[in-house]
Amino acid sequence: MNQRSFALRSLSQLLNLGLLPQILFNSFVNNQKHQEKMADIMEKKLSSEEAMKLENDHGAHNYHPLPVVLDRGEGVFVWDLEGKKYFDFLSAYSAVNQGHCHPKIVNAMTAQAQKLTLTSRAFYNSVLGEYERFITEYFGFEKVLPMNTGAEAVETAIKICRKWAYEKKGIAQDQAIIVVCEQNFHGRTTTIVSFSDDQDARKSFGPYTPGFVSVPYNDLEALEKAMSMPNVAGFLVEPIQGEAGVNTPAEDYISKAAEICRKNNALFIADEVQTGIARTGSLLAVCGNCNCEGHCEQQSSYTKPDLLILGKALSGGAYPVSAVLSDNDIMEVIKPGQHGSTFGGNPVAGEVAMAALQVVTDEKLAQNARKLGEIFRAEMQKLVDESPLLKGVRGKGLLNAVLINDTPESKTAWNLCVAMKDNGLLAKPTHGNIIRFAPPLVMTESQLIECIAIIKKTFLDYKS
Repeated sequence: MNQRSFALRSLSQLLNLGLLPQILFNSFVNNQKHQEKMADIMEKKLSSEEAMKLENDHGAHNYHPLPVVLDRGEGVFVWDLEGKKYFDFLSAYSAVNQGHCHPKIVNAMTAQAQKLTLTSRAFYNSVLGEYERFITEYFGFEKVLPMNTGAEAVETAIKICRKWAYEKKGIAQDQAIIVVCEQNFHGRTTTIVSFSDDQDARKSFGPYTPGFVSVPYNDLEALEKAMSMPNVAGFLVEPIQGEAGVNTPAEDYISKAAEICRKNNALFIADEVQTGIARTGSLLAVCGNCNCEGHCEQQSSYTKPDLLILGKALSGGAYPVSAVLSDNDIMEVIKPGQHGSTFGGNPVAGEVAMAALQVVTDEKLAQNARKLGEIFRAEMQKLVDESPLLKGVRGKGLLNAVLINDTPESKTAWNLCVAMKDNGLLAKPTHGNIIRFAPPLVMTESQLIECIAIIKKTFLDYKS
């Protein structure tokens, strides 16, 4: 007789003797049924259809996923619940640059998780200082403020920029302005959607946070005009706009934008949550067209931000880790109690991030992204020339997109992604008629050629 049966029998005897109220007996029985039901759910292997129904029934509908349920990942591959294998061409929006479940990252995470997971910042921990030294030296800054998610890091940079403006630049309190770009995507917090022009992200979430002025992306004249206004504290920009459909600016846009910031004594803030960590063929997108063969050499094309925002691949997708990096004269405006996070800078995050960054260097992922990106865009251009479904390709490194020859309101891009899924490759539309392609940077050339063949076959066979 198992423990549950024994307990039920004993309580039944007490109930019959009048020593246990009926209400307590019923509560016990109902709890036992609930536990047995949950045990059955945990032991049963769900089908993809059942898993999707569970999410639909019990989760908020704040995403519209492709109809595939992923159960396992390794390197550039993922498998669904039925065991079908796919090439991952999204990389969790560039969080999995180092590939799924990279053993060095997983080993670092599990080893630290068995030792110490969280202390909060009420105390020092034995990993944080080592991590802070590692990441600041790795990217060439003096200070780092560790956080967890990309949106948190953007919020952190906004706070630092404003505080610097009041205490260092002398802008009157509550008057600071930060210039941003149209079609930006920096997250979905209340402050961030306040300066978004994506109505899905913005509508019905007001009242909005003031203090932001938007200019067209890749328009230096508009930027210069905005930066010359009174009370401008900084310019927040994505070196390549990922969510906008891999919108890639002129090669001199970032460097000249930084010059405009310097001329106006304003901070140049680079949001590299999606573009950073080797994705574009350089360690950072602000590195420009470098040809570094080892670790980042900060060549002449490099534009150093005043504030650098990182996330996503900072952990290789294994754990939420983000960071804002800057030098002492800016970061020193933050004092105890003025910003923080219970989990930011925890020991697991530190070990994971150091391992993830070391993988980028050891496996030359920036160099691989640079080489494979050139191959991919050349082959996609051939497809553009051949297929009336396509009207262009753009990108850098292994962050690329194809533009579908249809309206943003059409279902063509979505249907093509479903068809690619059926052929063993996962990608996702953005902005309705654009498909983003961003595989893990550990992809080999032979794997890329195989993926290109899948994409070409899908497009050429497609019938609307």
